Amino acid sequence: MTWEIAKDVLLDSLKDSAIVFAFIFLFHVILAFFEDKIAKVMTKKGINGPLIGSLFGLIPQCGTSVLAADLYLKKYLTLGTLTAVFLSCSDEALIVLLSSPSHKTLMVIPLVILKFCIGFLCGILVDLIYKKQDVVEEVTEELVDVTCEEHHHKDNKIHKYLIHPLVHALELFVYVFIINTSLGLIIASVGEENFANFMVSNKYFAPLFTSAVGLIPNCASSVLISKLFMNGSIPFGALLSGLLVNSGLGFTILFKNKNAIKPSLIVLGICFVVSVVFGYITCLIIGF
Repeated sequence: MTWEIAKDVLLDSLKDSAIVFAFIFLFHVILAFFEDKIAKVMTKKGINGPLIGSLFGLIPQCGTSVLAADLYLKKYLTLGTLTAVFLSCSDEALIVLLSSPSHKTLMVIPLVILKFCIGFLCGILVDLIYKKQDVVEEVTEELVDVTCEEHHHKDNKIHKYLIHPLVHALELFVYVFIINTSLGLIIASVGEENFANFMVSNKYFAPLFTSAVGLIPNCASSVLISKLFMNGSIPFGALLSGLLVNSGLGFTILFKNKNAIKPSLIVLGICFVVSVVFGYITCLIIGF
């Protein structure tokens, strides 16, 4: 691989990453103004819990799963609502897909619809199975300022509305740039045709592979899965699998609490099985 090819890959990666950065920064600034209201709405009970949870999870940023995990640990959410949020959220994937215009961008629509429906239905089913759950009835002020940073400065408006969104956007910029560059250099070194042939020859393992990658509690996993789909390396069913199980830093928050290991494992198992099953079903319906 020549320096000219490597330079082209770096420039393309920088351009794509800059677009993602702009989307994420703007979105986080807007979202910061509505965190308080979102936290209170999330505590609805009954069928409304999984319904609101699934809708909330569609917000494309890591704070959704973290907020849900924190509220669950404080007994403000049912296990079904938590499951609904985790299955419907995609971390930063939707922003990556929308900020990379191509004919595949339209696949965001069925992706969002499927994730919402699967999250909602699975959330209801989980609550029906686990009927006896110890949950409180009213959200308190201490919970309304939760973000993907546990040390969030809730009394500092500049930090909340500007610095935090900027830092988060910069972090994701680095993730996207590294992944874009890595994939670009790998494909350039191996050759696009050889890389495509490798993925095609292993296409039947794609949903299982992306489900495993989606378990990685980091923005980078959802970005990687999204980029693989946009590059044509994986089918839509594999994209669905990876993003169903992916919940950003949500599982990290859950497993930090030693008293919640059992329910955390239950949610993890449900999300993984559901992602693999629906991924393969989708692949069988529309093709690998």
